[in-house]
Amino acid sequence: MNSLKSRLIIIGSLGLLLLAACSNANQAANTSSNTQPSVSPVTKTEGQHGKSHGGQVVETGAYHLEFVPVKEANATHLDLYLQRGDNHEAIPNAKVTAQIQLPNGTQKTVPFTYNAKDKHYTGLLKENLTGQYQVKVNADVKGKKVDGRFNFNR
Repeated sequence: MNSLKSRLIIIGSLGLLLLAACSNANQAANTSSNTQPSVSPVTKTEGQHGKSHGGQVVETGAYHLEFVPVKEANATHLDLYLQRGDNHEAIPNAKVTAQIQLPNGTQKTVPFTYNAKDKHYTGLLKENLTGQYQVKVNADVKGKKVDGRFNFNR
């Protein structure tokens, strides 16, 4: 009888240790994701942060970046909404470029220009390979570096 009690105590203790280990692993995974900018596709809605344009969003510090690739016949039109603050005020005077890795591994640099009428930056990627494109947007806002990573398929 004494042996049975000892075994039950050992099994119960191991179960509690396993449960605690699983709980700590989830907390570690959740806290590590908070140190990097969040990226999420969004739908066109109006909310507390203004109108979305249906692209991938990165929130980094006081900046909001939304990347919208639009496929054309022989190219991809790239829109970037670079905004600041809770009200997402457009930033018109940044220097913006994108480093793009094509599906075949080739690297391209695409400069962006500001469209004052629509209050966003635009670029044109002339390659039209099938596959996934990895995009790193680099913005220089009055000497402050603001970066975001995105991807899209063609």
